[in-house]
Amino acid sequence: MSPIAQQILDFVQKEERSNRIWGSLDSLSPNHTTWDDIINVAVQLRLNKQWDAIVLFHDIENSIDEICGWILYRSSFHPDVICYNLLIDAYGQKSLYKKAESTYLELLEARCVPTEDTYALLLKAYCTSGLLEKAEAVFAEMRKYGFPPSAVVYNAYIDGLMKGGDTQKAVEIFERMKRDRCQPSTATYTMLINLYGKASKSYMALKVFHEMRSQKCKPNICTFTALVNAFAREGLCEKAEEIFEQLQEAGLEPDVYAYNALMEAYSRAGFPYGAAEIFSLMQHMGCEPDRASYNIMVDAYGRAGLHEDAQAVFEVMKRLGITPTMKSHMLLLSAYSRAGKVAKCEEIVNQMHKSGIKPDTFVLNSMLNLYGRLGQFEKMEEVLTAMEKGPYPADISTYNILINIYGRAGFFARMEELFRSLPARNLIPDVVTWTSRIGAYSRRKQYNRCLEVFEEMIDAGCYPDGGTAKVLLSACSNGDQIQEVTTVIRTMHKDMRTSL
Repeated sequence: MSPIAQQILDFVQKEERSNRIWGSLDSLSPNHTTWDDIINVAVQLRLNKQWDAIVLFHDIENSIDEICGWILYRSSFHPDVICYNLLIDAYGQKSLYKKAESTYLELLEARCVPTEDTYALLLKAYCTSGLLEKAEAVFAEMRKYGFPPSAVVYNAYIDGLMKGGDTQKAVEIFERMKRDRCQPSTATYTMLINLYGKASKSYMALKVFHEMRSQKCKPNICTFTALVNAFAREGLCEKAEEIFEQLQEAGLEPDVYAYNALMEAYSRAGFPYGAAEIFSLMQHMGCEPDRASYNIMVDAYGRAGLHEDAQAVFEVMKRLGITPTMKSHMLLLSAYSRAGKVAKCEEIVNQMHKSGIKPDTFVLNSMLNLYGRLGQFEKMEEVLTAMEKGPYPADISTYNILINIYGRAGFFARMEELFRSLPARNLIPDVVTWTSRIGAYSRRKQYNRCLEVFEEMIDAGCYPDGGTAKVLLSACSNGDQIQEVTTVIRTMHKDMRTSL
């Protein structure tokens, strides 16, 4: 990047007023060098994921001023497809699919020929916003202009669906890609491994990995790391270690993300000292631990009940100049919460306030759970009141905690009061809510009441899980009741399979 381009980049990153940005750009000489500088700045902003610097919202009519907009609407330059693609990408990242769409139409009106990337970016913008019909229309548009969908486009489709939360559709598109004889790339397989890993289906992630190998598609470090992460989420440290070794055997140098993934595996398996060994190995190999590395170690010790060790790692992190984030504080809070250290947990929350970090719903839910477990119901209600008044509202998890705690304590009236309040709060009971409520009556062997709540659950359209079946069986006092519950659960599972 040229010195002039660097100056433009620095100015755009600091200046929030788009009229001043445009005024500054107006003073530049309209030549090829300036064009290269402007495009380089826009590309750098994209690499930095600084979408707000590319797209700046302005005035009451929501007109948009940005680097690419200056080229399109004000400068003497004739924009090329790169400029349009950058703008479509920026709008897509901001979930402004209508703006992305209008930019694509402007591209066509300007008689600019769309590229494969143009379609991929537009498709991704639609998917992220959940507009699957429009995404499918992009395929038809591509064929109209003589572009058969390629791996780049399919990858954008799958990525957009994953970001939009539609993982089932993402798998369907992956299968369609293969049926259309479009060879999946390394990026495609890596995304699918990530998808299954996040769904705690490591066996499926491994299946995709084997398919990738059978298709002679070479995995990269991101692929191996995704697979290590898949096993890590389930605490399968031996399998994670095996994949880590394969990474090294493939001639790849583990980076901080790969080491972190392996540390996470040992942490979730309940082996904090195993995680600590990987941490030391990483340093020995010249790989600098990042904030996530320290957070994993705080969590590893916390999960194992070693809150003092968790605190020690937290202090080391601060001494090294690594600022603890909300997650860092949350992990330390969880460590002390597991040990029932109320005063220390309260101290951490106060420290968060002093550091300018406002505790979010997750942190406050943890405090609710802690107070409830220790029978400090007044403090628990104080936290609930603060949540109802504060910036971080109570969610369904909040009420699941309260319903579970009051149910376990035998305070059925308060439990039912909280349950009845959910519709007014625009909250929908989930399987945890219903199961916690059934569990309260199950502990008192109130079998008929359990069945009543179970029927309410089914009528509400909430499907029971293994936990629900367990608490129902716990309510049974004789063989006939066990047989009745078993029959109901089996029938429901059979009906569910039939409907699928």
